Amino acid sequence: QVQLVESGGGLVQAGGSLRLSCAASGRTLSSYAMGWFRQAPGKVREFVAGISSSGIVTRYTDSVKGRFTISRDNARNTVYLQMNSLKPEDTAVYYCAAGPNRYDYKNWGQGTQVTVSS
Repeated sequence: QVQLVESGGGLVQAGGSLRLSCAASGRTLSSYAMGWFRQAPGKVREFVAGISSSGIVTRYTDSVKGRFTISRDNARNTVYLQMNSLKPEDTAVYYCAAGPNRYDYKNWGQGTQVTVSS
């Protein structure tokens, strides 16, 4: 079982940037596909970005393409989400997740709040 802890959230003005980190313990992340999801108040959790175990393949939801970048450092057992040009609609709790593939995320972190003010 892998444990995930997100950090890096906070309050930022529109147009600003944040970098979220997801640190893993318990198991090495190198064999896991990783994803970032978010949930805004009153909305369902949605996929934001994903990265393959090797880091070669990345995917993004359309609303963040060109603004967010997912990356991983398997040596540090950490996955990142660089968020630039933030918008108020990016406000949400952001969660990282790990799984054997991109269709089956089994392990989730507790989430980190991102608030973007206009």
